[in-house]
Amino acid sequence: MTQPESANLRRIHIFDTTLRDGEQSPGVALNHNQKIEIAHSLARLNVDVIEAGFPITSDGDFECVSRISREVRGPIICALARTARADIERAAQALEAADKSRIHVFTSASAVQMQHMLRKTPEQVIESSIAAVKLACQYTRDVEFSGQDVMRADFDFVIQLYLAAIEAGATVINIPDTVGYGTPGGYGALIARVRDEIVQGRNVEISTHCHDDLGMATANSLAAVENGATQIECTINGIGERAGNTALEEVVMAIHTRRDHYQAETGIRTRELYRVSKLVSRLTGMPVPPNKAVIGDNAFAHESGIHQDGVLKHKETYEIMNAELVGREAAVMVMGKHSGRAAFRKALADLGYDTDGHSDHGFNDEALNALFVRFKELADRKGQIYSDDLHALVGSSVETSETFKLERFQIAMGTDMQPLAYVRLQTPDGVREATATGDGSVEAIFHAINAATSIAPALEVYRVQAVTKGAEALGEVSVSARYGEMTVSGNDVASDVVEASARAWLRVINHIVAGQTKEKSAVTAETP
Repeated sequence: MTQPESANLRRIHIFDTTLRDGEQSPGVALNHNQKIEIAHSLARLNVDVIEAGFPITSDGDFECVSRISREVRGPIICALARTARADIERAAQALEAADKSRIHVFTSASAVQMQHMLRKTPEQVIESSIAAVKLACQYTRDVEFSGQDVMRADFDFVIQLYLAAIEAGATVINIPDTVGYGTPGGYGALIARVRDEIVQGRNVEISTHCHDDLGMATANSLAAVENGATQIECTINGIGERAGNTALEEVVMAIHTRRDHYQAETGIRTRELYRVSKLVSRLTGMPVPPNKAVIGDNAFAHESGIHQDGVLKHKETYEIMNAELVGREAAVMVMGKHSGRAAFRKALADLGYDTDGHSDHGFNDEALNALFVRFKELADRKGQIYSDDLHALVGSSVETSETFKLERFQIAMGTDMQPLAYVRLQTPDGVREATATGDGSVEAIFHAINAATSIAPALEVYRVQAVTKGAEALGEVSVSARYGEMTVSGNDVASDVVEASARAWLRVINHIVAGQTKEKSAVTAETP
């Protein structure tokens, strides 16, 4: 199919809110270094806007937005704020170091939220919105305004609210389907009314922010594009409150693959999509379903004999986009225990990793050698190593300062005995050993590590999933724990789930020792 020339396409801006709305997913607790790593990946992905956080909610969120503003270049860095003066001033302070900044001001638009949540009259909501937008404009020329729950709001009030925000200086108006109530037809029609009755040709951008409560977030966002929206607010893997947000990878590839229909394009570097998806999944502990569009394990898999025959003869018989286009491998990469360093380096380079240490996130010789040792250990146990194994291995190599290192462990268990775990840890002060029991082998080794380190966090979340295929598949363990006022997370991969669990728990301990944790939000606020 012939695609339209780029010069004739509308540019759709991608507003990524993984670090703000995405992090509100139940059970997700990212520390500062993890959020910075994601922000740098989003910049490489070439998103237009990164909504870095909600600075008023906690000192931790403020510091994280400030650090992203200092360290990440390329995208606009955005901070969320309610219509309160303190929110806006705090957001402005957090954004001071950004090359390009945006303050995102939000209120509520539906009667049920104004009455029961804000406890304000419509007139008071408009008055506070005007004051907030004007104040935000004193700090930045780029101000976005949102009225929560527009889909269920009275449109006559919506007109008054958004016209007031535009007159006050808002440059972007966001139309949130906050509770995922909309349908593509209804939401598209709403955007068309906003375009015709509110924007009316003004130099104001229309943004869409959809939630997936009814499974229609992607469809609703694309319907908005068809009716005049030029910005889509979305998250990597579609994570977010409740059922999640519009999935970035889905809308980007829909617009790219169906340029003939949408007559639009984004600036996203699509070959970074798979890598960013894996990063976010690993750091949040939220696995991607195998059948997830674009980035799921089965998205480019063909089991049917008819499908396999067709794809082998000509890919387009059953594939509407190439796996390589989203950063995936079309062919399986197989390596094993007989592979040398040169082959290992080449395999990582072919997957897109910097093996020459030229970038801040590349591997120097020392890091590459350490990774190669773990590769050889894994190959001895597993046999063949595939590209997904290498992705998981690289992901598990990102370390914080290691006060405690696992040297050895042993589990004794049986039908008539309580599991007994032994651990031997290396520390800067020498070797520590401990034994402990538990209701299961994982609990026993956690208790043994606690005894050896004299640190005992309270486990809150434990997740395990196979990240590769086959009987010798790698198991990825993600844990989240509470230690005093801190919420700490850790993860690791190994062919043995108990070993992965022990290494993940030690990451939690080392994060605690290094002080690399994130404060949980101190202020609970409904957000668009």
